[in-house]
Amino acid sequence: MDPGILCFHHCDHKVFCTIIPDKCPVCHQKLDRYDYNLLPFRVPYPFVKASQHPRAIVMKPTHGDFLNDYYNSKDLHIGVTNSQGCVIEFGVEGIQGVDPLTKKWSQCDSSSDWDQCLLLEQFDELWNEIWDGILIKVSSSPLWDAERYNEERHNCFTFVLAFLRALDCGELSEKAQDPKLFCKQYVVPRTSAAGKYISLYRQLKRQSFFIQNQ
Repeated sequence: MDPGILCFHHCDHKVFCTIIPDKCPVCHQKLDRYDYNLLPFRVPYPFVKASQHPRAIVMKPTHGDFLNDYYNSKDLHIGVTNSQGCVIEFGVEGIQGVDPLTKKWSQCDSSSDWDQCLLLEQFDELWNEIWDGILIKVSSSPLWDAERYNEERHNCFTFVLAFLRALDCGELSEKAQDPKLFCKQYVVPRTSAAGKYISLYRQLKRQSFFIQNQ
């Protein structure tokens, strides 16, 4: 899903594009590899597939995807991946990804919906057993029944913070005690960086180049 945005420096400008042109769009000089102030590079893609990031906190737009549908005023949806990369999430239909009765993982039917998401935090394999055990325990609580869901007061964010507090993993769990502090520390930096990439992507959908003075 990476659109492959490229950047090169020439004649005191940064030029963003998806295909390196034969001539500089600013000075119209034929481009030779020795002319670049800095060799062309690929702009880092800020989004990940949740299924490729087990033991992680992930976030995506509630509707649509980041590149095409997201604006600052739109709601975001947050979830947790288990050790297999399946997303456990809480929404209007209650908890998804865990069967509260059997306390076992259910099928990862929604994982494809998380193919373009932000990675807020990920833990290494040493956490597998603890992570999964606490995730199942928290998810199996009747707190996450569908009838308990409230868009403002008891939502996906409430669920993830409850899991992180139960995980008791140091700073991340401490920040989860305060929703505003957690957002400031983990959500805002990622969404701000993603916003710059989204803006650049949309510029390049409208035109072949985006030119920026150095």
